[in-house]
Parts: sequence; C-alpha cells; structure tokens
Amino acid sequence: MTRIGFYVIQTADPDQRLHIAARLTDKAFQQGHRVFINSSNEPEARQLDELLWSFRSDSFLPHTLASSGQVDAITVGWGQEPQQHNDFLINLTVEIPAFFSRFQRVAEVVSQDPASLAASRKSWVFYKERGYQLEKHDL
Repeated sequence: MTRIGFYVIQTADPDQRLHIAARLTDKAFQQGHRVFINSSNEPEARQLDELLWSFRSDSFLPHTLASSGQVDAITVGWGQEPQQHNDFLINLTVEIPAFFSRFQRVAEVVSQDPASLAASRKSWVFYKERGYQLEKHDL
C-alpha cells in the first residue's frame, strides 16, 4: 500500500516549496528511485525544471518535462499521466492526483499559506479514512 508523507515547511514562500521538492528528488534519486513531480501548473514546472539543473553545484538531476513525451528517471509534470512512473510521487498541487495510488510513496509538500494548509488537512483526512500509512515531517 502507498506510504504518504507530509513535508511541512515553516514558510509560505513558494520558492521554498520548490527547493524542498528538489531536495526530496535528489535524495530519492540518489537512493535509486524514479520520481514523478506533479507541479501545480506549467510555469511552476518550468521553474522547477531550471532548479533541478542547478540545484547542486557538484552535479545535476537528470530529468525531463512530461510534455516532452520522453521518460526519464525524474519527470516533472503538471497534471499529465505519469506514464511509466510508479515509484515516488512528489505532489505540489493542493489536490490529490487521481493517479496517486499507483505509487509506492507519495510526498505532499505543504507550506504555511492558507490554501496549502487547508488542502493538506483535507488530504490527511482523505488518506487516513482509506487506511494509508501517514507520516508527518516538520522542516
């Protein structure tokens, strides 16, 4: 069954959410996981695309945008089907993606803005009522 982790950051800064997503992606990739990042929209996905190229000064995270039609170990989308991904999902949207249950792990990145907090509470209840294993990480 899918494991769900809520990664709660102590700021409402949208850029910080992307940095947390990049850190989670880096850690998962270094452990051999395939990662699908579900961004809120195309501009956010493109911003994350740039960040993943420059996130670490000593390396880069090989990835592709879902709109390219290519599949890589790390794919950044904004509502597209994850195609061949089913390992690790990082969700940056306020909605639970319809395809979440096909993944082994889901990371919900939560910031301190009111919309994100309200959505995360709703998501927590949704997952809990269905018996998913939940974890909360304060960052």
